[in-house]
Amino acid sequence: MSLRSSTRITGLAIALLVLAIAGCTHAPVSAPGSYPAANPNDCLPPLALVDQHGNRVLLSSLKGKPVLVDFVYTSCHLECPALTAKFRMIAKALGPTLGARVTMVSISLDPEHDLAPVLLKYAQAAGADEAGWLFLTGPAATVDQVLALFRIKRMRQNDGSIAHVAAAFLIGPDGRQVRQYDVLAVSPTTVIDDIRNVLAAG
Repeated sequence: MSLRSSTRITGLAIALLVLAIAGCTHAPVSAPGSYPAANPNDCLPPLALVDQHGNRVLLSSLKGKPVLVDFVYTSCHLECPALTAKFRMIAKALGPTLGARVTMVSISLDPEHDLAPVLLKYAQAAGADEAGWLFLTGPAATVDQVLALFRIKRMRQNDGSIAHVAAAFLIGPDGRQVRQYDVLAVSPTTVIDDIRNVLAAG
């Protein structure tokens, strides 16, 4: 798939996501790339994945803190590096709050290839292997269960690439979505402010 066609797919998917959100909520957008949550699902169920260090992580164990979630895969050379770079800026801005009071999670869209050592290499190369930021993979069926809770589908193209939306989600301590983002458009400051609001609300 060419860069131009991939960009069209991603842009269309984001546009559809935005329209769906607007149609469901009729709420004003507070900042570019930031939208009200429109998904009531518990997004941190008792499903087990594996982090970049090979540790088993039960998603429900992440409850009790705000969790910022996105979806990437290591062989992606278009949106995913930009998503990870944006998350890295957010991680740096959080400082010691990351890990202590906030968790960041990047879930692989390509669990068939993104085993723990692959994710660790990716995280290290991106300057993203730090406490409080988990890169998660696992059995494809389990990953698909998690994606379904977020109302996301991964669509593998003929060339092996995966079409997906450049979306991220802020999950509250109860496992429910608080905000959702177009990561390519949202400012790190906007996300940080949302996280601080969740922390202030207890």
